[in-house]
Amino acid sequence: MIQNSTSSKIVTLIKSAIATAALPVIFIYIMIAKPDYTIMNGLAHIVLPVANVVGDIITWPVRVIGDTIVNIQELSTLRSENAELRVRLDEALSYKHKCDIAISENDTLVRQIGIAQQIPQRTVIADVIHENRALHHNTFMINRGLNDGVKPGMVVVSTSNQFAGTVIDAASNFARVRAVTDSDTTIAVHVAGYEVYGFLSGNASSTPTIGLFSDPQFKSAPGLTLVTSNISGVLPNGIFVGKTNKNSTVDVLQPGTLSRVVVLQFDKTSEYK
Repeated sequence: MIQNSTSSKIVTLIKSAIATAALPVIFIYIMIAKPDYTIMNGLAHIVLPVANVVGDIITWPVRVIGDTIVNIQELSTLRSENAELRVRLDEALSYKHKCDIAISENDTLVRQIGIAQQIPQRTVIADVIHENRALHHNTFMINRGLNDGVKPGMVVVSTSNQFAGTVIDAASNFARVRAVTDSDTTIAVHVAGYEVYGFLSGNASSTPTIGLFSDPQFKSAPGLTLVTSNISGVLPNGIFVGKTNKNSTVDVLQPGTLSRVVVLQFDKTSEYK
């Protein structure tokens, strides 16, 4: 009984499939052989939905394969873009790491060297209007004076904060500066990174001489950084002066290279105002 029931169900499904497949054929036959529009309209409500279902079933594998190919292409593109973004991210992280190291090293050097990194709040910007070289003296004139707050004894530096000289005379609208290379220049200096002090003396040449006295065992060598010291009570601490050469001489700022300078105002405690 069970076998007969199963067989009858299969036969019924086969007949239904044949009937369904035959409907489009009958519809086409009527359209061509006997174009009765009343019958065609009636059959259209049955044939077209069936044809759509049959078409969807037939084309389903093709659509699935097409969608799969598109998804594979998109996945490949995403993987390629992801790999490129990873490379760029690694480069950015590497660059950030280098920047962090450079910042850390710079902070360490600033602490060790003690070079002044900030220009004081009260400064006077001036232009160099004349340079005077006579015998062993080297001075230059700036276009700011007493009316601008410039007074004798004030320190003059370049726009990059390197020691250039000190004001020795001031009139209402101009002042005279003794350059670091002048033979009358003698300033207290400190060897950056070491507890070594001394004096730098101008000699009317491009390389003044230094004498280090606080540590007799210390050996001067080329490339040492010298900054100003307040041991004499005249200059503030930490202004970059120059670097040492051989034979106890120093490369300093040359007045002839200056076009604009900064006049610093500081108090007797060696702090900038």
